[in-house]
Amino acid sequence: MSVQIRKKKNRTGSQYRRKYRNQKYVFVFLVIGTAFVVFGAIWGPEQLSQYRDRYTLNKIKAEAVEGNGEGYRYSLNNNEKLYILSKCLTNQVLPESEASALTKVQTDMDYNNLTGNYAFVVNHQEPSDKEITEEQIYERCNEELAKMYTLAILPEEVRNVTAATHSAVLYSAIDVLEPRNNLSVWKISLKTGQQNAKKEGCLLDVYIDADTGLVYEFYVRTAGSTWADIDSDKMVAQWSEYLGLTGQGVYEDTNPLLETTSDYKKYKFAGVDNGNTVVTVGFYEGINELFLKISR
Repeated sequence: MSVQIRKKKNRTGSQYRRKYRNQKYVFVFLVIGTAFVVFGAIWGPEQLSQYRDRYTLNKIKAEAVEGNGEGYRYSLNNNEKLYILSKCLTNQVLPESEASALTKVQTDMDYNNLTGNYAFVVNHQEPSDKEITEEQIYERCNEELAKMYTLAILPEEVRNVTAATHSAVLYSAIDVLEPRNNLSVWKISLKTGQQNAKKEGCLLDVYIDADTGLVYEFYVRTAGSTWADIDSDKMVAQWSEYLGLTGQGVYEDTNPLLETTSDYKKYKFAGVDNGNTVVTVGFYEGINELFLKISR
């Protein structure tokens, strides 16, 4: 009996020593593992930083970069471009013509520090490789005016523009809340020194896409055409086809009190999201000035 008790006590003691030894091993492993983690956290980032410095510092690398004025630009369709430009022009006080300038309050605005949802600012950078340059814009404008006459967008031919008679300024139209929605446009205007010159058949103002050369808005003096001679429905239909616009609708919210002439007709085109671009074809009697504008 006593022998059996001693054997049982020996087995129990052996099991206890084995269990204690296993716990000690586990504890040692945990201590070593923790030490490795702490050491890696301290030593690892420093060594990685030194390795990256050795790889990048004091070494010359060739890297392809974009040219001056280039950068990432979100691809917009013509409806979206028209909408953004319309919003920018509507929110900025920029007289489009001699007649419309008389109806607007002139202010000294700093176009480099505009606030709001849309901004229309002078682009002081050189045009990118994909954009029309200042040397090319006059010839391109004449080509587009001739094309618009052929398409019956213009009722009669317009005299060619030159650097001697007109000025060209590159602008950026920007959706401030979504800056990737932007486009560059050339504004060509009759020079101040030409205001007293003969204006029949003369272009006064035009906005041209700096990428495509397409005309978004214009003011011209006709030589003999009157409002009765203008088929505004056909004119807008041809202009929208020329620009590749879609989603034309009837504009019903017309308020004559907001217009500067009694001879006009409004249209609308689908814009960004649920917005619409309002297009106005109008005519100033007396000075025979025809316009197609996208700014209200």
